[in-house]
Amino acid sequence: MYGRQKHRWPRILLWAACGLLVLLLLGACGFVLWLRSVTRAALPQIDGDVQLAGLSMPVTVRRDAHGVPHIDAATQDDLFVAQGYVTAQDRLWQMDAFRRSSEGELAEVMGKSLLKHDETQRVLGIRRVAERIYAHLSARDRSCVNDYARGVNLYIARHADSLPPEFRLLRYTPRPWTGVDSISVGLMMVQTLDTHATAKLGRSHVAVKLRNPRLEADLYPVGSWRDHPPTGIEVDLSAPHPEPPPSTDSDEDNTPTETQLAPFADTPGDMKALLERLGLPTCDGCAAGSNEWVVAGTHTASGKPLLSNDMHLGFSVPGVWYMADLRAPGLHAAGVTLPGFPMIVAGHNDHVAWGFTDLMADVQDLYVEKLDGKGNYLEADGTWKPLSVDRETIHVRGGKDVTIDVESTDHGPIVNPILPMHDPRTIALKWNLYDPALETLPLYAMNTASNWTEFSAALAQWCWPAQNIVYADDQGHIAYQAVGRVPLRPGGLAGVPIEDNAHEWQGYIPFEDMPHAVDPPSGFLATANARVTTPQSPYPLTLEWIDPYRVERIYKSLGGRDQLTPRDMLATQTDIYSEVDQEMGQRFAYAIDQTPGADAQLHKAADLMRSWDGRLTTDSAAASIVTWTRAALWPMLLKPKLGGTMYDYHWGEKNFAEEEIMMHARADWLPPGYRNWDALLTAAVKKGMKDGHAPADVAAWRYGSWHTIDIEHPLARFLPFPGHLLGTGPQPMSGDTTTVKQIGSNVAPSQRFIMDWSNVDGSTESIVLGESGNPLSPYFKDQWNDWYNGTTFALPFTPPAVAAQTRHTLRLEP
Repeated sequence: MYGRQKHRWPRILLWAACGLLVLLLLGACGFVLWLRSVTRAALPQIDGDVQLAGLSMPVTVRRDAHGVPHIDAATQDDLFVAQGYVTAQDRLWQMDAFRRSSEGELAEVMGKSLLKHDETQRVLGIRRVAERIYAHLSARDRSCVNDYARGVNLYIARHADSLPPEFRLLRYTPRPWTGVDSISVGLMMVQTLDTHATAKLGRSHVAVKLRNPRLEADLYPVGSWRDHPPTGIEVDLSAPHPEPPPSTDSDEDNTPTETQLAPFADTPGDMKALLERLGLPTCDGCAAGSNEWVVAGTHTASGKPLLSNDMHLGFSVPGVWYMADLRAPGLHAAGVTLPGFPMIVAGHNDHVAWGFTDLMADVQDLYVEKLDGKGNYLEADGTWKPLSVDRETIHVRGGKDVTIDVESTDHGPIVNPILPMHDPRTIALKWNLYDPALETLPLYAMNTASNWTEFSAALAQWCWPAQNIVYADDQGHIAYQAVGRVPLRPGGLAGVPIEDNAHEWQGYIPFEDMPHAVDPPSGFLATANARVTTPQSPYPLTLEWIDPYRVERIYKSLGGRDQLTPRDMLATQTDIYSEVDQEMGQRFAYAIDQTPGADAQLHKAADLMRSWDGRLTTDSAAASIVTWTRAALWPMLLKPKLGGTMYDYHWGEKNFAEEEIMMHARADWLPPGYRNWDALLTAAVKKGMKDGHAPADVAAWRYGSWHTIDIEHPLARFLPFPGHLLGTGPQPMSGDTTTVKQIGSNVAPSQRFIMDWSNVDGSTESIVLGESGNPLSPYFKDQWNDWYNGTTFALPFTPPAVAAQTRHTLRLEP
């Protein structure tokens, strides 16, 4: 009897396990069916009629083959109401995530893992700045954001039971949209593009550890001999490289003092953690940058100007941009919009076209403040003044509210609470964003300009972010203008936190003294985040530019050529040749040839690099060898001199610094234990192949086998099953951070725009994935193949072209 009962237990446990598995499978199937149901219910209506109480006249929304809305309204107020409504149809959850991210409210819906992010945003005070800007908007601009908010709220009210699935998964509903929320979304982009003070903090740590001004200058170059400032002056690119002129951007002595840096001699920081908290790219050598250029009709096949722009930003699902065509009396513009913000950000209207790249201007400084421990700080005039304190309460899902006190001096907020590294100094952030006299973002005036006079008048009002803008119009004119309020610093630019009173700001650089060019003799202008100033520029803009390789390649590919076409523009946008990678590959190969005892695998690697054409294709073995060797070489150079502080090194021209150090091969950079630079570089190749797990046959080491991009939905880290299904999965990717097609682990072209003034309806615009954030929409990832394969498509603009390509028509009735 006992034996029979004993033998039953395994069967009982087996049946219980099977039953549990069945329940789990049924639960999973039920969840999938439920998720599919709510996702389908959230699909927007794109045909027929919808009654909207906020309109004065009917509005027609025609969607083309890619789901791009072409909105036609009888009044501009109705146009912006419709833009808010239609954008919410496709991107409502993304819009809510954008405003929560900017304002520091993500932990309220996603839990304590986002608490540090929210603390950062509260310390930076983005919401308070948005409220200030909104309160001082012009009547026209305030009307735009309020109309847009009304459209968003009409959509939320009509679809309370069929909101996007992310709201259902996270079990919350969006609060009503406001004009302040739109400003906060715009400031999200300002924060991304104008935050450069992190490098100053890292440099202060590096300088004290290095204690060698010459080596520090090597690590922190200011511009290079490869730069091509957009002056419009023709340059012979085949001429020998000139010696770089002395930099006017650097102050006389920006080397940190012993007093400033003594606390950090043995305290390496965590620069990557700081960049992550600020939402900035962390991949080595990459930055939120862009490419842009404009070609006069004298160099095009059509005789009309061509303009090209591809902005490089972080990956997301859906992408950061939303395409739209807006038309009402007095306004007709098309291009990309920022979900949550009205108007066209970059694109064209009936008469003018424009594009952006990040200027990299220094609009932030860090100040070391003196406190008395009683709530006061020492002013520049020697008097003590009370710290201002703003109390912030952060709601945390599944946890208790967190309250923080944000202390500020006249310079700005004290940022120590958000620094992941220990810093005994009290550091305040000064940022032009905090200046109450600055409050203008003139997109409306740009959207409605009809010539360069009107457009440049609008640019003169631009406050932030600091940008390069290229321009072309239907009359054949081309231009370049640097915009943004860049501080005047009589004491010079500071590369580290400031402890004296000699580096206070004295107003801003006048608009007319910012770099610019109109109808230059060369008929060609280009920028790609590299240096735009010259020795003749009246004012310095920054100490930190981006590597010059992209802009140099653009000039070499297009400068001086005639009969250029849109096809040539796209070929350059997707170019994957790297001169510096090829150059370094040749140097690595030579080093191996000169090193006794190099093994057969090293010699095979040398042969591959020696014959390489410099194109980082997904099937290239040489690209793998060079990339991994460079990754191995850099710490081999830095660690002996910096130890753990090498992780605090972060600089826009890091690749150029590495190139110069390696090519000059000075003895003071050669690490101990290597008899010469050939031995060092050979060891770097060997280590790179080991670190990258190169196969025995190194010729089979395909670049795309490990160099991939993986675009994930923001919820993937919280809800892995549905989150990962919405992304692209790892995809082999060509190019790197030095190619015109800039690719990093979390930065890439976010859109591609080519304006052809000889064929407005043939002008092209495309984004990474698609217009919709709903995975069941045909417009969710329908643009992915074009983006991935380097192709594009036309964005119809004139009414006949829009009508010919209309696939769906929605009428919004009052």
